[in-house]
Amino acid sequence: MKIAIVGAGIIGVTTAYELAADGHEVTVFERHGAAALETSFANAGVVAPGYVTPWAAPGMTGKVARYLFSRHAPVRVCWPLAAHEMRWMMRWRRACELDTYLANRARLQRLAFYSRERLHHLTEELQLDYDRSAGYMVLLRSEKDRRLVQPGLQVLRDAGVKFNEVDADQARALEPALNPDTGFLGAVHLPDDEVGNCRQFALLLKNHAQALGARFEFHCSVAPLDPAQPTVLRITRGNDAAPLAARFDAVVVCGGMAAAGLLRPVGLRVPLAAVHGYSISAPIREPLNAPRSGVMDERYKVAISRLGNRVRVSGSAEIGGDPTKKRPAAIQTLYKVLHDWFPGAAQLANTGAAVQEWKGARPMLPDGPPVLGATGVPGVWINIGHGSSGWALSCGSARAVADLMSARAPDVDLEGLGVERLAG
Repeated sequence: MKIAIVGAGIIGVTTAYELAADGHEVTVFERHGAAALETSFANAGVVAPGYVTPWAAPGMTGKVARYLFSRHAPVRVCWPLAAHEMRWMMRWRRACELDTYLANRARLQRLAFYSRERLHHLTEELQLDYDRSAGYMVLLRSEKDRRLVQPGLQVLRDAGVKFNEVDADQARALEPALNPDTGFLGAVHLPDDEVGNCRQFALLLKNHAQALGARFEFHCSVAPLDPAQPTVLRITRGNDAAPLAARFDAVVVCGGMAAAGLLRPVGLRVPLAAVHGYSISAPIREPLNAPRSGVMDERYKVAISRLGNRVRVSGSAEIGGDPTKKRPAAIQTLYKVLHDWFPGAAQLANTGAAVQEWKGARPMLPDGPPVLGATGVPGVWINIGHGSSGWALSCGSARAVADLMSARAPDVDLEGLGVERLAG
């Protein structure tokens, strides 16, 4: 088939590769000048399937309310809220019911474990050399933190995930650079989880997709789909005044936050909202003072990842407010957590080093899991709504969509991940 893909983030790139590997004629349209420049650009890089859970969870509404008054809140509602964000919050609140949460958690984790298998397969088969480190550790500052993670540990047990509860001394043996002046209770160590550079992986896989014949067209804006001809894309290249029409056998929308607008004219109402996250990335000052892999501060929900010769600190889930402005308190929280755990790891701004401070929009559905597969509109397919877990879900989502488009049964159960879920 002649297939168009809209979007060249990690979801669009993995989808392009899988479809090209299946022998399809693939063209990817991206409005930016390169791949993986939005949500995929500077995320935490964590691949921990057992920790992929919906933001819509029992008790979260109360936590969000309490976080309104917390300086270092991991989740924050900012003002003003747009009308669509208000509607999203109402649907999110309904999805916090226990039965809904349990169903969505199971869907996410099935896809996440399958995706990790596919990630490893591609990495080994294609000999992809990107910054990655094995192992992941959740740091527990207090007994309260230990109690709060217990339900999550039962989820890991039920899923057969290998983990170890360790005390502070054992945690320091695993991560010797942990600050000796920061006292803490212990940690949860997940030896089979990992961190990896999402954007590096995307760029490498893009090259392999191109070697298979896939074309990537950058600086291209795609107009909302035409209900009369949904597989005829109207594309504006660069500063051209008039759009060009291009006909395809199928279109796969992987366009992140833009997906809702692209799909609305063909009758698909996708309740996406931008939940922003932040990161800082800095060169390692002294390798012995840097983490070996990835850790997460359970109290502040901030991850610190070793990505080659850089340290990345990532956190926050923020809806509403001005998407063009970084909230200083969110950035300060990242610096605080880095200083608490690895004070000598990074060359920070006051040393004259280049520190990258980033804010990115995660396209999230109110109940958590993405939606992928056929839309019911002839020739139109979707792979959208992965939220903060796009890197962890990308390879599996792409392989599943490619299988569906070739009329094959995917190797993962896709119950609840289809477009029919949006009707609920």
